[in-house]
Amino acid sequence: MGRAGSCCPGAERLQLPASLCLLLLGYLTLLAPLGKSQVQTPQCRIQKCTTDFVSLTSHLNPSLDGFDAEFCKALRAYSGCTHRTSKSCRGNLVFHSALLGISDLMSQRNCSKDGPTSSTHPAAPIEPCNYHSRHQHQATLPGTGAELPRPIYLFCGLFGDPHLRTFKDQFQTCKVEGAWPLIDNNYLSVQVTNVPVVLGSSATATNKITIIFKPYQECTDQKVYQAVTDDLPAAFVDGTVMGGSSEMRSLLVVEKSPGRHVELHAAYIGVTVVVRQLGRYLTLAVRMPEELAMAFDETQDLQLCMNGCPSSERIDQEGHLQLPMLGLQQQLQQVRPGTATAQRGSTFSLESASSKCREQLEVKDIYFHSCVFDLLTTGDANFTSAAYNALKDVEMLHPKREHWHIFSRSGAQKSSSAAISALLLCLLMAVLL
Repeated sequence: MGRAGSCCPGAERLQLPASLCLLLLGYLTLLAPLGKSQVQTPQCRIQKCTTDFVSLTSHLNPSLDGFDAEFCKALRAYSGCTHRTSKSCRGNLVFHSALLGISDLMSQRNCSKDGPTSSTHPAAPIEPCNYHSRHQHQATLPGTGAELPRPIYLFCGLFGDPHLRTFKDQFQTCKVEGAWPLIDNNYLSVQVTNVPVVLGSSATATNKITIIFKPYQECTDQKVYQAVTDDLPAAFVDGTVMGGSSEMRSLLVVEKSPGRHVELHAAYIGVTVVVRQLGRYLTLAVRMPEELAMAFDETQDLQLCMNGCPSSERIDQEGHLQLPMLGLQQQLQQVRPGTATAQRGSTFSLESASSKCREQLEVKDIYFHSCVFDLLTTGDANFTSAAYNALKDVEMLHPKREHWHIFSRSGAQKSSSAAISALLLCLLMAVLL
């Protein structure tokens, strides 16, 4: 009957290449389920083992140096795979044929049973100027196969009067007039300049944004992007639109809407920055890996995205905007038109501001309340679009969908605040009239 261990009967006599035996094994594997007398249990993974083996060896050329070493690695990987699935493949014809074939091929190629094996998932080439590629390369701990956690991304946004959403998802409304740092770490610096919006109000809005991408290996030299009201450029200040070589594309300026919407993509540090102009003022949104955002020292601790606004600069009360009080101010303006409040020139009541904001913001979250706050404070309807697009940037960049919407304090607290405001209105009107 001849040798039972031959993968392909007569292979030695005909001196057929080993790859032909592999193809025949693969063919047998595929045909096995068609045989009525052959029952393959769902747990038997011999077909997967054979497919991986063919994948590992199909590109090998016997005429090139190193063929035997690579082929033996693949055979040992094939043998290991069959060993792991042996219990569930008892009585399986394809499985036992594969065992005999592996033994035969290892003898032909003088392969030792012990030694290195091929990986069925070869590592992708590392792109040194791509944060995701670098992190993926480091994702497997040597010798354990355990995967490291995926990188954590943080989001920060600034819009309106201005309203700040920090890396910790804290929502604040601040004065912060003048130049203030939002981000300042070893990789990125972002600074904004805020100016008063209307006479007699402490609210400000952003009219200048400066972004500095710091040098990083061969990926990019230092690049500076600067936007001011009515000048939202589609390039860095040096006139270029990218950092590094055109092949790497590690840092890019992308104009989405001329003069209105620009995005900066820094692949080498996994950062995306969105800058918009809505009306007379600018908005900003940033996504950045946590490990890079935390790369700063004690001299860089003044970062609004990281630590929020100083308490002396806060307008809100623990994230809650006192909207009924603004309604009170609007009604006082109608009582005494000559007061300083009237200088604000607001054309919205609490009801009309709420109606305007509902046109674009369906959920009554903090973005809706910020919109109402801005309309009551400034009378500028463009702040509705600012709040709407700020939320859209959250949906595009924030890594956790369940955290997109932030809601203010409970309804009971709101009712209490409204009651106090109504009482104050009655008292003040009694005094003024």
